[in-house]
Amino acid sequence: MCWVALDRGITIATESDRDAPVETWRGTREEIRSEVLEKSYDEDLGAFVQSYGSDTLDATGLLLPIVGFLPFDDERVQGTIEATEDRLVHDEVLVHRYDGDDGLPGSEGAFVLCSCWLIDVLALSGRVDDARERLEALADYVNSLDLVAEELDPETGAYLGNYPQAFSHIGLINSALYVGYARGRDSSGPPPMGVRVGDPILPERE
Repeated sequence: MCWVALDRGITIATESDRDAPVETWRGTREEIRSEVLEKSYDEDLGAFVQSYGSDTLDATGLLLPIVGFLPFDDERVQGTIEATEDRLVHDEVLVHRYDGDDGLPGSEGAFVLCSCWLIDVLALSGRVDDARERLEALADYVNSLDLVAEELDPETGAYLGNYPQAFSHIGLINSALYVGYARGRDSSGPPPMGVRVGDPILPERE
């Protein structure tokens, strides 16, 4: 997120012609990027991990292409998606936040927002039908009031954590936008975050 803050700050300062130390920010941004690529990517796992020297997988790795840190077709991004599906996903759609020991008692459920991140990256990686099917499956957890919780019990589907949770609803809306965009639907609004106007969606993957 430090990289994102600098990257967006550079864009804001440049586009609004504000007086800001943009060159310093650019240098720091590239230093952060180089360090993350060197220390956060696990060659053996073929994926980005939660912290330097760790083998814990974290769903936030799915955000790397969405925030523009790496392109969707980068093999490290695709490896992170595959590792997430292997280690953090329950029943194809519910995504756990991470799989390491956090030192806290008990266990957490699957996070709705993390499940949305997976749908987003699948859609923009060319796995559009897969993303649509998972979005429909995730939407089935929304109750009769059109509300959903922060987390879901992966075994029972029971609501856990905060309810209702704004992040979960925002995630579902964003995922619908990503899937619609990837399917070529016209929209009067701006493209979703991580998508630049004119960027092609990756070819459909098997």
